[in-house]
Amino acid sequence: MLLSLPAVLRTPRITLRKPRTADIAVIFDAYAQDADVVRYLLWRPHRAIADTEAFIAYCIEEWDSGRSRPYVLAHQGNEDAAIGMLEASLHAHMIDIGYVLQRKYWGAGLMSEAVRAVSEAALALPHCFRVQASCDTENRASARTLEKAGFMLEGKLSRHLVLPNLAEEPRQSLMYARCK
Repeated sequence: MLLSLPAVLRTPRITLRKPRTADIAVIFDAYAQDADVVRYLLWRPHRAIADTEAFIAYCIEEWDSGRSRPYVLAHQGNEDAAIGMLEASLHAHMIDIGYVLQRKYWGAGLMSEAVRAVSEAALALPHCFRVQASCDTENRASARTLEKAGFMLEGKLSRHLVLPNLAEEPRQSLMYARCK
């Protein structure tokens, strides 16, 4: 089954859109090489722009195949300036999301706005009954983002994710979801 989320989503402050090669330098400079930004992510900081080129090529391939929607976040009115990403991946009747946001926009509620927009669009699809996201138990900012977007904490998952910037072994995660 292909993921049929809209190609563009808009909220009062942000636009979520397809990634493009013009985003590579912006993403590399804005957050991909920032160790604090990627601390709780599944990938290490990008050391060279070639790392970001490969990542964006992967995102475009995922988008075009319909396997996932790796949205770029941009401010309304300045859709060329990527400030983060939110990926939605379809798994049977549910969608998993993950996200990253440039440090200077932390605490402004932009990611909660994006998570809410994507989860509402996903739950409007007839075949999607659940949108879920997990975060490391120490990542309180991400937990707050999900809670502000209407997600409910379902529990803790032991030995769930390997976060290479923190440990080589799987760590405990919090599982959040919105369901219809």
